[in-house]
Amino acid sequence: MSTDIVIAGVGMVPFRKPGQSDSYDVMGGKAARAALHDAGIDYALIEQAFCGYVYGDSCSGQAALYRLDINGIPIFNVNNNCASGSSAFALAIQAIEGQQIECALALGFEQMPPGAIDMVFPEKVSPLARHAEAIARIMNLRDDELDMPPAVCMFGAQVDAMIELGVTEETLAAVCVKSRQHAANNENAIFRVPLTVEEILATRPIFRRLRKNYACPPSCGAAAVIVCTPEFARANGIRADVRLAWRGWCSDQSSYFNAGVMDVMFQALSRDAANEAYEDAGLGPSDVDVIELHDCFSSNELATYVALGLCKQDELNDFVASGRGTYGGQCVINPSGGLLAKGHPLGATGLAQLNELTWQLRGQAGSRQVPGARVALQHNGGLGSAGFVHILKKY
Repeated sequence: MSTDIVIAGVGMVPFRKPGQSDSYDVMGGKAARAALHDAGIDYALIEQAFCGYVYGDSCSGQAALYRLDINGIPIFNVNNNCASGSSAFALAIQAIEGQQIECALALGFEQMPPGAIDMVFPEKVSPLARHAEAIARIMNLRDDELDMPPAVCMFGAQVDAMIELGVTEETLAAVCVKSRQHAANNENAIFRVPLTVEEILATRPIFRRLRKNYACPPSCGAAAVIVCTPEFARANGIRADVRLAWRGWCSDQSSYFNAGVMDVMFQALSRDAANEAYEDAGLGPSDVDVIELHDCFSSNELATYVALGLCKQDELNDFVASGRGTYGGQCVINPSGGLLAKGHPLGATGLAQLNELTWQLRGQAGSRQVPGARVALQHNGGLGSAGFVHILKKY
């Protein structure tokens, strides 16, 4: 990147279960105000805004930001499934890299309905059809199985594929246990009550070998990140010690669909995004202190360990059992509790991850602080597909 990107301010609201939150515009307005307060600047200094969400009508970003002011700045709305927030962030930094502006706001929010995620426009061609067809062919799914909500069917196939590759159900459950342990220290998380492996495995599968606790909950929430140039930060008294150092962005390759389930379901996409970020950074997985990754299902968290180069596929059981992904281990993964415990309001998720990592690098994470954290990695994916890896560094 030709221009350093300063993480000028971050803000979010506590995530809530459907029916227990404010409306999306109120949540979005609160998160944006929190980020402005954190940066110590007024909304009048924001030159462009990018808003990510999935479950909302067009121009919902304006409805949220008009609660701050109606001042004529360009507001762009972004929908990239679960990576919508990261997409908004990417567009914000791209505007700065292109020297079009000096300060931008990325905002993400979601007011989700209860229950499994399903198609909003079922009468239209599904953007997930190519992925679903590949998985049905590889896993020999029956017609009645294909009638399940897409996320349940497709990630259920991912769970099956992971088990066939040697991952135990105890390992899948242990990922969820870790998430709850980390979330216990996060006031923004939904699920803070501990779970045990035994409790999880005592529940009946909801689809093939997919259990309810392997999946993140539908959630409501909002998060925001303000980015700017170093020059803008100096001129406006903004703290500038946390910066976006490197990033990798991508969508699917055609080769993914002729491979196995893991490549269809994020692993190859995540690997390609991570490799791009690592190459630009001149860093490797061993240099990363703290990670917020896309654990929409516990199987996806495990797939991402391999994609990010944290371990090999045949090392996953040991990686989890030995605690290499928690405090005192190789690195701390999802100190916030991740999607599994904090919640997953689709448009807010990527930006909430960046909130957590910024606090970690500033030393502001309280009881979940990763000691001495200086390099942080954010990973976020949207099925359909969009892959993002951002590496932040403390200067």
